[in-house]
Amino acid sequence: MQERGLLARIRRSEAASGLAIISPSAIYVIVMLAAPLAMVLVYSLMKDAGGGKIDWTLNLQNYWTIWVEKPQYRMLMQRSLMVSMLVTLATVVLAYPVAYFVSFHVAPSKKSLWLFLITIPFWTSYVIRVFLWKVILGYNGVINSGLLSLGIIDEPLQAINYNVGALVMTLAHAYAPFAILPIFVALEKIDRSLLEAGQDLGETRLRTFWRVTLPLSMPGVIAAVLIVFIPTVGDYVTPDLIGGGKLSMIANQIEVNMLKQQNKALGSALAVSAMFVVAVVSLVFLFLNRRFLRGQK
Repeated sequence: MQERGLLARIRRSEAASGLAIISPSAIYVIVMLAAPLAMVLVYSLMKDAGGGKIDWTLNLQNYWTIWVEKPQYRMLMQRSLMVSMLVTLATVVLAYPVAYFVSFHVAPSKKSLWLFLITIPFWTSYVIRVFLWKVILGYNGVINSGLLSLGIIDEPLQAINYNVGALVMTLAHAYAPFAILPIFVALEKIDRSLLEAGQDLGETRLRTFWRVTLPLSMPGVIAAVLIVFIPTVGDYVTPDLIGGGKLSMIANQIEVNMLKQQNKALGSALAVSAMFVVAVVSLVFLFLNRRFLRGQK
């Protein structure tokens, strides 16, 4: 009887109610996300037996191949990180003024309209948006055709397509809303009286922004950086379309190993290595940001 009473109290407790609420989503996450990641980790410790088959002998040969034997994999990783960092920098630098303008200079009654306009790119498929940039930047694209018709150039420019700049421009445009929205939310939470107090104490607008607005909006900036940086490292559609096959990134190599070469073991090791590198870079960024905020106090 005591055990039944104890079970009844547990079922009526807040913890049990909370577990009951989150259990469906938790099970879904475990089945759809954690289980595939665990399988990728297991595959990365196996050996390719040819023909898409796996030798289930545990070993670290795949990681040795990636980090020691074949430097091209390290070069792809470095290129992916460089492109992703450039995209993140460009996206956040361009997104912050937009979010700041909407938060501080747009009337409250019109902010929802501005946010609606910012989300318009989500109305179309990501692949279509990337392909449209290829049309714009292509050899016979909109920019080259316009410059030729105006007589500004004599032949199409080749420096605006199939290079890192075009790749960064395309990805920055694709991920801009993901950066604008979290920064805007962080700016909206700032108490305007703090800014007025800083200016009353003799601070200039620039100093007030640097010492008050920017530190208080850093949670949104951090969210924007991580939201843009993490997925762009694993992007393979944009390098394939905009890069013209000349700017392969680590995700493209993973696709080649997994689908074309049927080497699931090496492809899984590449995926795990990329996740590890992204996690390390993200943690370093968070650590440096914490030091920056401490220095502002």
